[in-house]
Amino acid sequence: MISLSVASVGLAGSLTLIGVGGGLYEFSVVDVAWPQRPDLIQPVRGGISRRRFWIPAHVAFELAQIAALIITWHQPDIRFWLLIAFTSHAVMRLWSAFDFIPKALAFERADPAEFDAAAARRWSNRSRLRLPLDLLTAAAMLAAFAIAVTIA
Repeated sequence: MISLSVASVGLAGSLTLIGVGGGLYEFSVVDVAWPQRPDLIQPVRGGISRRRFWIPAHVAFELAQIAALIITWHQPDIRFWLLIAFTSHAVMRLWSAFDFIPKALAFERADPAEFDAAAARRWSNRSRLRLPLDLLTAAAMLAAFAIAVTIA
């Protein structure tokens, strides 16, 4: 039988990897194309809605991560890695909230005739700088999972 610690950390770790995959897809497929075609990220013009993926993905991960922290709080080796994951994810989310998300929303609302493709390319290039934080979060979650499995 799988312990609650293993299950909670495993779920949070899996959700982390979904977020990393979404980020890789976004900057390797979507961000390559949309600066030349802003309608691709404008839902009102038939483009994708990034919110439909990112809001549920982040909420699910964050709730699972908090649950894993609560469940494993008494296990310092697991807690250490979960707190590293929590911190790196929080830094990435705060950076996104105050920098990337407002600009992304502005690009989504921009009139294609007045769209600044150079600013969009700069945003896309800077957005890739969030990947190391996502990878740190994923690595810490995997370390926590490995310890949880070893302890169980």
